[in-house]
Amino acid sequence: MNGNLQFARAQSPFPAKIEAKAAWLQLLERDPSAKFFYAVVTTGVFCRPSCSSRRPLRANVRFFFSAKEAQAAGFRPCKRCSPCLPPEAAFLDTVCGYIEANLDRPVPLVELGKVAGRSPFTVQRLFKQAMGVSPLQYQRALRAGSLRNELKRGSTVTDAIYEAGFGSSSRAYEGAALGMTPSRFAQGGRGERIGFATAQTVFGWMIVGSTARGLCWLALARTEAEAQSSLRIEFPAAELFADPDLASWIEAALDFVCGDVRASDNSAAPKALLAPPQVAQVLDLRGTAFQLRVWQALRVIPRGETRSYSQLAQDMGIPNATRAVARACATNRVALVVPCHRVVGASGSLTGYRWGVDRKKMLLDAERGGR
Repeated sequence: MNGNLQFARAQSPFPAKIEAKAAWLQLLERDPSAKFFYAVVTTGVFCRPSCSSRRPLRANVRFFFSAKEAQAAGFRPCKRCSPCLPPEAAFLDTVCGYIEANLDRPVPLVELGKVAGRSPFTVQRLFKQAMGVSPLQYQRALRAGSLRNELKRGSTVTDAIYEAGFGSSSRAYEGAALGMTPSRFAQGGRGERIGFATAQTVFGWMIVGSTARGLCWLALARTEAEAQSSLRIEFPAAELFADPDLASWIEAALDFVCGDVRASDNSAAPKALLAPPQVAQVLDLRGTAFQLRVWQALRVIPRGETRSYSQLAQDMGIPNATRAVARACATNRVALVVPCHRVVGASGSLTGYRWGVDRKKMLLDAERGGR
């Protein structure tokens, strides 16, 4: 090894000693523009020079011109800086991961800049460009999700608010995006009146639930009891009442999927309202700004077609937000109408589905048969 430090490329355009010295200085400065990777022989891990991990001892470092070269030499990629991902994706992965690990406190842009090896202004610009929301809004969205989970587990409102990382109850009321106050959400929707209707369909039992604002629940189940239970679990303290008129929504949802295969004779079915953009006016979707954006993107995927999570992120103009898009798809409360069944794995596999992979296949087959 030349001076206890070397590049791992046999043919280099510059003397190895000069390159190693310059590269070491870039590593010390965590220079995000550096065009190499470094590995630490004592840990077996390789990183980008901008990685926020602790600086290694100089004697333990090897440099590589590509991630493939580092892997071929037996080193594994760092989980913190994701050196195998494209730079933009690695940036987003790093910043999202850091925010997710620090929900219990504010994370200033200056701190994110140090983690990502960028200026605070650049972090704000690149993150918002990729995610459609600022780092602060993203953190609030994650806290809102945590708050929902804590409240559903039975935590008191005060405990849940602080466990979710909100500094005060006022912050929780402002940023939780629950569709109701935390106390009402904690009470399982107490004070909400939700009408529902159930029916047996070719996809199993279906239930729709609607508030005065619009359709808030559409789920699939094996039995009628299981269907009604799904609504009760979501809103355990709401006033639920059977509303036969809502059966028209089940007809409309089936027509939305099956098309000409089973054109409904029920003139009351509000089928036209389920086509974009009108559908947004008849839904009572409660989520963060980012979730609502993803659900809107799902609604414009043509019937019978599919998108991978990465393709959906690309269509939304946020190609590096695949993980966040997948998370939003998984929280969809209105099956069929917000067609998360049209999203598949990168290989085309059906992957997971909230209401069962078998049903996902049935829905896609029905859509393709009715085009």
